[in-house]
Amino acid sequence: MCLFQYEDDPEPEERVPAGPLYVPVLPGRAEVVVRLFRTPLGARTAVGFTSAERLAATLGAGHSWIRLSESALRTMAEPVGASLLTVDPTLTAPAVSGTAAGTAAGTATTPVPQAPETVARTA
Repeated sequence: MCLFQYEDDPEPEERVPAGPLYVPVLPGRAEVVVRLFRTPLGARTAVGFTSAERLAATLGAGHSWIRLSESALRTMAEPVGASLLTVDPTLTAPAVSGTAAGTAAGTATTPVPQAPETVARTA
């Protein structure tokens, strides 16, 4: 019986760096403010996307973003209580009907993650 060892295979629980991320920021500010979100259970999480297309598909076209490394995003988020990092999240809530949302009949709105919170500011 021959056993093979693959020393370069990471263990499933090992965190592998995600690389440079597209990180959502709050628009319309003089400084850049990174957005934080909440998980379905209410925990604060920093969010990053592996492409601008994935960010736009989740948060909408034209959403402001900056590029940050995973470690930089974690360093910025941890002091304000966001020890989690969610990469490429998708929204799973169904669209709200137009009449229930108070919009014109026949239209639907796409829910977005909970209200953003300030993580860090850069000039």
